[in-house]
Amino acid sequence: MFDPLDTPRIFGMPLGADFPRELVRGLLDAYAEKPPEALARVHLVVNTRRMARRIRALFDQGPARLLPRISLVTDFGEVLGLTHIPEPVPPLRRRLELITLVSALLDREPDLAPRAALYDLSDSLAQLMDEMHGEGVVPDDITRIDTGDQSGHWARIKTFLGILGPYFEASSDAPDVETRQRLVIETYARLWQDQPPDHPIILAGSTGSRGATRLLMKTVAQLPQGAVVLPGFDADQPDHVWDKLTDPRTSEEHPQYRFAQLLSDLGAAPAIIRAWPGTEPVSPERNRLVSLALRPAPVTDEWLSHGPALAPDITSATAGITLLEAPSARLEALCIAMRLREAVENGQTAALITPDRTLTRRVASALDRWGIRPDDSAGVPLHHSAPGRFLRHVAEILNAPLDVAQLLTLLKHPLTNMAGERGPHLRLTRELELFLRRQGPPEPDLATLQTWAATIEDPYIGPWLDWLRSCFFDNANPEARPLTEIVTAHIALSEAISRGPDADAPLRLWDEGAGREAHKCVSDIAENAEHGQAMRALDYINLFHAILSRETVRAQTDPDPRVLIWGTLEARVQGADLLILSGLNEGTWPEAPPRDPWLNRDMRHQAGLLLPERRIGLSAHDFQQAVTATPTVWITRAIRSDDAQTVPSRWLNRLTNLLQGLKEEGGAAALAEMKQRGRDALALAETFEAVAPTPSARRPAPIPPVETRPRELSVTRIEKLIRDPYAIYADKILRLRPLDPLMKLPDARLRGEVLHDLLEHVIKDTLDDPDNLTPAYLTQKTVSVLDQTVPWGEARALWFARIARIAEWFIETEAGRRALARPTAFEQMAKARVEPHAFTLTAKADRIDIDAAGGLHIYDYKTGAPPSPKAQKAFEKQLLLEAALAERAGFGNLAPGPVARAVFIGLTGDPCEVPAPLDEVPTGQTWAELKDLVARYMDPGQGYLSRRAMKTKDMPGDYDQLARFGEWDITDDADPEKVGRW
Repeated sequence: MFDPLDTPRIFGMPLGADFPRELVRGLLDAYAEKPPEALARVHLVVNTRRMARRIRALFDQGPARLLPRISLVTDFGEVLGLTHIPEPVPPLRRRLELITLVSALLDREPDLAPRAALYDLSDSLAQLMDEMHGEGVVPDDITRIDTGDQSGHWARIKTFLGILGPYFEASSDAPDVETRQRLVIETYARLWQDQPPDHPIILAGSTGSRGATRLLMKTVAQLPQGAVVLPGFDADQPDHVWDKLTDPRTSEEHPQYRFAQLLSDLGAAPAIIRAWPGTEPVSPERNRLVSLALRPAPVTDEWLSHGPALAPDITSATAGITLLEAPSARLEALCIAMRLREAVENGQTAALITPDRTLTRRVASALDRWGIRPDDSAGVPLHHSAPGRFLRHVAEILNAPLDVAQLLTLLKHPLTNMAGERGPHLRLTRELELFLRRQGPPEPDLATLQTWAATIEDPYIGPWLDWLRSCFFDNANPEARPLTEIVTAHIALSEAISRGPDADAPLRLWDEGAGREAHKCVSDIAENAEHGQAMRALDYINLFHAILSRETVRAQTDPDPRVLIWGTLEARVQGADLLILSGLNEGTWPEAPPRDPWLNRDMRHQAGLLLPERRIGLSAHDFQQAVTATPTVWITRAIRSDDAQTVPSRWLNRLTNLLQGLKEEGGAAALAEMKQRGRDALALAETFEAVAPTPSARRPAPIPPVETRPRELSVTRIEKLIRDPYAIYADKILRLRPLDPLMKLPDARLRGEVLHDLLEHVIKDTLDDPDNLTPAYLTQKTVSVLDQTVPWGEARALWFARIARIAEWFIETEAGRRALARPTAFEQMAKARVEPHAFTLTAKADRIDIDAAGGLHIYDYKTGAPPSPKAQKAFEKQLLLEAALAERAGFGNLAPGPVARAVFIGLTGDPCEVPAPLDEVPTGQTWAELKDLVARYMDPGQGYLSRRAMKTKDMPGDYDQLARFGEWDITDDADPEKVGRW
């Protein structure tokens, strides 16, 4: 295929070319006049599996022919066969071994790092070791670095790096993946030097960013029948600019730096790189413009001298470019989605290229409104897939008893009881949830389960309850144990939960693509678990999550092949009619270099490792490729991200600054047109989102039929009827009640119940032994009651402190109350009819004392501030109504009698007693006012007004959403409306 050359054989594919398509076309043209078997002798080595699939698909378009051998750089040794080089050690095994070594080191020297950093340290060490193997760096290269550090930091780092030494000494016996790859390449470099292959070998698509790959490229380029084909080679870059790309510390960020590094290794000049036959750039003018814009920093002044020469090219170079700078990421996503939809309508193939996964999710969500499902090359992280989430939830069972939220999350998961009777399972799960919301403790146990089961009549409850007991309870073992034991228990429990109560049901946990990928992952853990140390369940959970998060799985839905979402690397592999380059902000594209806990930038350079800017350089090459790949290109960014101003990507800044500076050559005008096209797209999106104003809801005052109105209320609900009648309508007529929280919290309601229970015990216990009525006894009883009724340690401590602060005051005032009357009744009920309206008023008194004259003393404990006498007269009539009930009906077994006084006992940080104003509002007047209130709401024309007289205008109500509060306010007039069947 190739004629003899005195120089290495390197071809350059121009910027923007559809690399796989042009590569295949060039090969077919070269072998058009040769026998069919000649093409089959070609060995084509590419850098990614995606590239290999695309090349194969292009060949498969026909006609029928013998195909070249296609393999990957990473499986080079497997394809050619090197039996004397051992198989690589699985990466997970090496990581588990490092965890063991780092753990032992931290046990010996705990001051080196916190133990919580164990897994992060092991991860970063594994990554450093892979890089060292790939770049041919040994530990001695690092330890010889003289940092001049006197603080001891470098000594601590070298202690950690000492762990890696044995893996380099024994690397030929049990090599890592990167080590074996380099051994394979070095072996063939020596072999081919004496016995070069007699068939063509073409290495295509790699930039040579890793040392081992660059060594392979160097070797292949010098073979008699070898060739390297570079993607996105900038043929417009002058020789003197190539000469500047020598020092990685100043040039690593440049998109063409890796090609300059390859030429340097070969000792060759850029002139040896020849154009791939028959390939032309999509837009030579745009290539020249972008090439100048991305010149290295030391020669950026060439904009002034070389820029004017672009004058004939600027208009055609920018004609198809749209620059969209959206005010927010949401609008950016909407504009992109609308442009993708337009492309579909026009029969075009459109691709969104961005490293921003949040943006891609927003775009996919916006496309969903038109029923367009994009083909997302990145897929979904395995730990976010259904099997991944399920396995992570199950792992939590191994560490500690499940709380209510964790239990219900797992029970409702679609993979739970997947093969069993799903309908009865969901029904019982719903009943259990309602029970736990109303009565359940934060961490339900078997006793809780048994209490609930006693209330359920369901034929499915027996086996379901047995399955629940065995799988969800008493499986926690947080102590350290062998990793193999933990993994085995995790897999067995996951399969049992997924099968459901029927142990013979088919297992469907590992079905579909995500399930198969998850099974592969957990099987890998199980196979290598023997190399890991014993660990606690919590450590295993963190390890499992970290392993799962590294894998991805493609979505199973049928995507639209015309709408594609790619990462930045795919710009080299695929072709499309429209490319949208999005997220062009610093920190997104390019991403900020990752932090290295071991070596700084200069130390990496001294050791021969990759610099942090390497990724930026690769991203720059991806950008240069994508922006020149098709006539129609969108470049988008969001001006603001969340609440912060963003900074445009350095490459976008360079391009816009260059154009802005070429005013006389038409650059500024071209830039203005690019931005105007972006503003037009934004205007279209804003028009699309414009909503015709609709009338706001009016302030509701529903008028239900009289027969549906409540005929019984408690004294505490009377205040609600006065302040917010709509709440009574929603509660008593519509029968809508706020759902209890999933987990019972130590809220004000529970605090009140506990305090009432505590004081009732204290008063009863000291009735016949008043010497015990002391602050010490109160605090002692507080500890006992809190331990029995409050399962939250923080709440117990806080509530105990609050009661301890008021203990002395309460005991002192209690002595005064005892001097007036004797405590007689606690938590007693009363009810009385309000005639002639067939209405019943009910109440429960916290405490009633009786004095020597038979007078009743009614007390009500308040954990909040007691209402003032003024508020009691107008709204909060609880004690006034209780006094009226006591005189008319009596509480419990107490006969009706005169009320001497009624008092709120406020038990806040500033405790106090607030008496009810019985002298100003006698019980007769209170009862008459109640009759008037009841009569008013029995009037057929009376509506239940929302938020009639709330304590404050911002005070939340349980039914504000139902009333659509916010569309109206308290200054609006009511909208009486008859509801129901009249």
